[in-house]
Order: sequence, then C-alpha cells, then structure tokens
Amino acid sequence: MAHTTSKRTPASLTLDSPVSELRGVGPRIRDKLDRLGLNVIADLLFYMPRRYIDRTRLSPIGSLRPGTSAQVEGQIEMTQLKYGKRRSLLCRISDGTGALTIRLFYFSRSQQNRLQRGMKIRCYGQVRFGTSTLEMIHPEYQLIESNETVAVDESLTPVYPTTGGLQQSTLRNLTRQSIEVLIRAERGLNELLPDHLLNEFTLPELQAAIAYVHQPPPDARVNELLAGTHPAQQRLAFEELLAQYLSLQRLRQATRSHPATALVAKENLSDQFLQSLPFTLTNAQSRAFAEITEDLGKSQPMLRLLQGDVGSGKTVVAAMAALRAIESGYQAAIMAPTELLAEQHFRNLKDWFIGMDIEVLLFTGKLRQAEKQERLNILSSNHRCIAIGTHALFQESMAFAALGLVIIDEQHRFGVHQRLALLEKGKQGDTVPHQLIMTATPIPRTLAMTMYADLDITVINELPPGRQSINTVAIPSSRRDEIIERIEKACHEQRQAYWVCTLIEESEALQCEAAVDTRDYLANCIPGISVGLIHGRMKASEKEQAMAAFKSGEIQLLVATTVIEVGVDVPNASLMIIENAERLGLFQLHQLRGRIGRGNKKSDCVLMYLPPLSDTARVRLDTMRQTNNGFEIARKDLEIRGPGEMMGTRQTGLPELRIADLMRDSGLLPKVHSAAGILLNDYPDRVPALIQRWLGPATRYTKV
Repeated sequence: MAHTTSKRTPASLTLDSPVSELRGVGPRIRDKLDRLGLNVIADLLFYMPRRYIDRTRLSPIGSLRPGTSAQVEGQIEMTQLKYGKRRSLLCRISDGTGALTIRLFYFSRSQQNRLQRGMKIRCYGQVRFGTSTLEMIHPEYQLIESNETVAVDESLTPVYPTTGGLQQSTLRNLTRQSIEVLIRAERGLNELLPDHLLNEFTLPELQAAIAYVHQPPPDARVNELLAGTHPAQQRLAFEELLAQYLSLQRLRQATRSHPATALVAKENLSDQFLQSLPFTLTNAQSRAFAEITEDLGKSQPMLRLLQGDVGSGKTVVAAMAALRAIESGYQAAIMAPTELLAEQHFRNLKDWFIGMDIEVLLFTGKLRQAEKQERLNILSSNHRCIAIGTHALFQESMAFAALGLVIIDEQHRFGVHQRLALLEKGKQGDTVPHQLIMTATPIPRTLAMTMYADLDITVINELPPGRQSINTVAIPSSRRDEIIERIEKACHEQRQAYWVCTLIEESEALQCEAAVDTRDYLANCIPGISVGLIHGRMKASEKEQAMAAFKSGEIQLLVATTVIEVGVDVPNASLMIIENAERLGLFQLHQLRGRIGRGNKKSDCVLMYLPPLSDTARVRLDTMRQTNNGFEIARKDLEIRGPGEMMGTRQTGLPELRIADLMRDSGLLPKVHSAAGILLNDYPDRVPALIQRWLGPATRYTKV
C-alpha cells in the first residue's frame, strides 16, 4: 500500500515551511515550483502578479475592439473543425450585440464534444481580427447551464508568471493558502526598512501590501492596480528596486575591494596614435578619454561605462585606453558580442597601430587549433598584446601574461557573470584588471544610475563633425520595384547600399537562407550591379572578404542579415533598405541605420514593411522617420518596451523585476538611492536579507 503524507493545516505551518506542505502540491507540482525558485511558503508571498485580469464585468460582444482584453458571455451558434496548416476548433458565439469566434489549436475530444451549439459560455481573452468575425485564441472559458446565473468576480484576478504545466488556478490557490499562513503566523515577515524611512517616504506596512496585491479587495481602486500605481504595489516596487540597487552596490564594493595596477605610461604611444588619425577627436571624446586615463592611473580598479550614440566614436576612445595599458607594460582584452564586430575591431586596431610593435590577436570560436595555440603562446609571453574576441576570450585555455584592462563592447549582450569571468583571467594574486564597458544604448541618467549602479558613467554626447543626418522613409513592400529602381540609381551615382533581410523566426539558418535568396533575386533584377552577401553562418575569412570588397567599392550592394547591426563602418554606403522593418525593435532599427551617414554624402534609409501595421510597429516606424537622435529613440523605446526588455536582464545579470517597472516607477529612484545610502551606512546587517528576499540565488554572481 502506498504511503501518503497528510498535509498540515495552515494554522500549523510557518513561512519557512516547504511549499510541499500546502494542499494541492504533489511531487509534479513541487518540481515545477522548484523550477521557479519557490521552495518555502515565504517565496510564494514574494512571487508577484505580473498583471491583473478584470473579470468584474461583462462586455457586450458588439463593443469589442481588437488588441483589448475582455470578458464576454454568449451562446454557441456553431462549432466546426478547420483543417489547414494547423488543425483548429472554431466556436462562434453571439450575445445579440455581435458575434465572436473562439479558436482552439490544442483541444481534447471531450472539449470538442462539450462545446456544442446552444451551450452558454463565458470567456476571457485578448480580442484580435479573425477571418469573418473578431476572434479570441485559447481564451479562459467556462460553460454555464442555460438556466444558471453566474456572478462576475468581485475583485481583480491576479495573473502570475508561470512555467509549462503550472496552471494559474494552481498558483492562485497556493498563494491564497500562503496568505492564510501569513495572517496566522506568530512571527510574520521581517520589516527590513527602518520606521523612519517608511514614515519619510510614506510607505505602507509590508505585510498589508503583500496581502493586498495578491488578493485585491472588492473595493480596490481598479485603475490604479491595473496601472501598477497603487500604494501597495509602489511599496513593494520600492523595496525591490532597493534590493536590486544594493546588490549592484555590493558588487561594486566587492570588485573595488581588490587592488588594481595603476597604469602609468612609460612610452608616448597615445600622442603618436592621435597624430596618425585622419581626424581630430571631438570635445566629448577628449573628455571621455581624460576621465578614463584618470581612473587607469589609480590603484583601485576602474569600473566605467562609456555610453554614446551610434557612430559617436567610442571605438577610438577604447583604442586609446588599450594603448594606455600597452604603454604602461600591460595587455588589454576587447570582448565583442559577435564575430563580425570582433573582426571589425581587429581590423581597425591592426590598421591604427601599424608601426607600433603591438600584437593584435583575434580569438573566435572558429579558429583552427594550430592557429589558436600559436596566438595563445604569444598572449602568454608577450606584454605588448591586445586580444580581441567573442566569448572565446574567457575560455579555460586563455592565459594572459599581464592583463591590465578589460574592454566589453555592447554590454547588454553579456551578463555580469561573463564580464567577471574575463576579469578572473587577468587576476594576479589579489590584483584585478581595470574595466571599461561600452554601450550604444543611451539611457536616461537616473535609470543608468540604477541599472549600472556598479559602474561610473561617461557619456559621449556629440557626433563627429561631418556626420550626415539620415533621411528615413517607410514604404510598403508592394512598392518593392520602386525601391529597386532607387538602388540602381544610387549605384550608378557611385553610392553604395545595404539591403538588410530580417525574419520573424529566431532561426539563424532561415535568416541566412532568406539573405541568399534575396541576393540572387536582386542580382537578377539589377544586372550590371555587383551584389555581395554577408551573414552569420559564413566563415570568418568569407565575411572578411565580403566586407573588404564592400569597403573598397568592388561590391556596390551588400545583402546582409542583422549581423551588420553593430560596428560595420563603410563611409561610402549611403542607402539602406531594411526589409520587414515592422518586425524589429526600435533601437535595433536605429543601430542598423547607423551603418550609413558616415561619409559626406546625403544618406537615405528605407523601412520596407508588410501591411497592416500593428499600433506598436506604427509608432516605431514613425519615430524612426521623425528623429536620428539616439537618446530620443532610446526614450521612446523605453516607453514602448520598458527597460527590462530593451536592455535585457542580462545587462546586469539580475533576474527580471517582479513588480517594479523602471520606466513607470522612475519617480521612486531618487528615494531608492537615498534609502540605499542610509541602509549601507546605518543598517548594514539588513542589506543581505533584503537582497536575498528579492533576488535569492541570483546574487551568487557577486562572488568575484
């Protein structure tokens, strides 16, 4: 006979009891909760609703609008199986004001049997355009007996982030039990914020705030909860932002607790380099380099973020920082997110440092073993080295003779743990290298101070003189022939052009295939024009050859995937076509557009889209047409997507925010910074508990 374990009553449980003690948690559910980091009952209390469903009212079907979510009730008029690319079950329902189709792609035989003509149904979901009526795909629904009246919910229903096979109803039930335990517990949640802080910032008590967000009462202010601005939500958002900020401050302290070698020039390579450049630095570049030089001269590690718009000249400043390491008797490493960008940096530095007796070494994952070993031997013995590469730089086999400076390009593509892994490579005894982090994602200062709390910030806020503003237009794909004529005309005027292929699928193989097909198509359409191709699956030598041919003018039109998004610099390229532009994020579009406008010719960017456009896509394309300013574009992108998605949680190595929203809650940030200073100075013993509460295991990366 199987042994069964009886569940304890809520009265006998504590906040430290395992979630497996709650009713409804068997081994399968326990494993899924474990996957979400929900091990004890207190974890469930801090597992916040991502949003709320408003089931407090029924909407007439005739009033529904695409893109909105609603709860409706009606009678099933027809059910049918539809065969096509994907089999689906369609149910048309009506309430007298209009008709709506429910579409199910995943359904059982019993569902099919129950969803019959004449049945009364209530469903909640997002409304979208369908073929003959508006549609809901996989709404939450319940069947109602014809003579039955079912009341609408009295309060908002929380929706939690979940994992495969873990139903919302399960999470709501477990959270409900956890709240019962919290109410009955002799020892409740520790209030980690001192009373005078709660009073100063008018913050509600923690326990009440948690109960409120999980179970909003019937008289809750619905609009505030839906917007995330209710005082209970703001109380929790404040504490979460504080935990994130304190965690990064601790990372900064941990790194700064190690000494670094002060890089003091023994040669004068920097002046030699500046004199060899065909241009002079902008004031912003000079100021940035002065700040970096001052940091490098100290015996504590530099932790500096270099922020600048596309084309503002960050690479030149990074090259000068690398030279400072070399002329001080140390090595530098530059890590880039893609092989194409690593190769571009390699070519630039190789050209810039001719005659300086500096080894510039490229490391990528595609190196043959013999080539790699040869370069590793140089790196482990020669101090006058700059290593450039992708993730390959922090592989176990990499060994530096004396790494003094680590430069990370496009920081948002890497996690903190990857950055620290490279830092470990240069650790000699207790001494760590200096760090320079670069990003072309301009972020408002208050947000940057929070997302990059472990770094000092330098901004290059001007473009080099002579940079042309780019004229941007949005054109439907039905006018493709006009666009091809435009390319032909530009090439006959000795201008060069990019044609960027994008696909909604994540598959790199499919993107490459689309680029190959497009190259063949354009070569047929425009005879006499040299059409080249570059994509992520080509060998490094093939990519290098294609870029060199494009740069020299041998190739007039380059068909590419989004692999050219960063780093590629061809001054004569002054026309760019971005196919399916509606599928790309705003800042990715800006990054791609930044590949043109680098010479003295008027530049044009054509955003080719497939109608109809969603509201978000329309806003993106309109923004691109209206401004070339990266900071304005970043502000709009933050509005549309929020910083978590725009910057990626990999930006800091921290988990996604549970209840806070950096854009919505930016007004809290000055108070968060102030509170962090008070806690670090006056209540340092509370800091680890606060970080553990909100970040849990994610804080492990702080162990440098």
